[in-house]
Amino acid sequence: MRSVHEAGLILCAAAALLLAPGAARAEPLVIALTQTGCQFIEPEGGNRGFRPKEAADCRRVNAQSGERRLAAARTMTLKPGRYVFRVTNRNVPYELGFYLRGAGVGRLTLPKVSGGGLARGTTRDYAVTLTEGEYYYSCPLNPTPDYRLRVRN
Repeated sequence: MRSVHEAGLILCAAAALLLAPGAARAEPLVIALTQTGCQFIEPEGGNRGFRPKEAADCRRVNAQSGERRLAAARTMTLKPGRYVFRVTNRNVPYELGFYLRGAGVGRLTLPKVSGGGLARGTTRDYAVTLTEGEYYYSCPLNPTPDYRLRVRN
């Protein structure tokens, strides 16, 4: 009988560890991001209403307002782990993508994910396992500012 009791205690302890804050997740956490013309809505706190017809329009918009918008944008902070960045193209008339990479020297050493294929009205998932460090995410096809992402334990 003692072995059954000990097995029950071990199972309870294992469940407590899995449910504890900071425990490894079985499934990746999904982070939803929405692209509109020349921007991601979430870090900028809303849709700025830019209506580009092509990527060159965003380069002009960002030359005028990108630095100011980026200074006011929210920095995303996550814990190390598995993530899916679910990116949606909301009404941009040309194909978009997503590019997440390390900042500075981290560009060479930190995990990254990228891809295209986001036609108007479509959503696509980009999976990555993030480690501690400083990152940027953006869309070079839209083009957007380089939004900041911080991964800390």
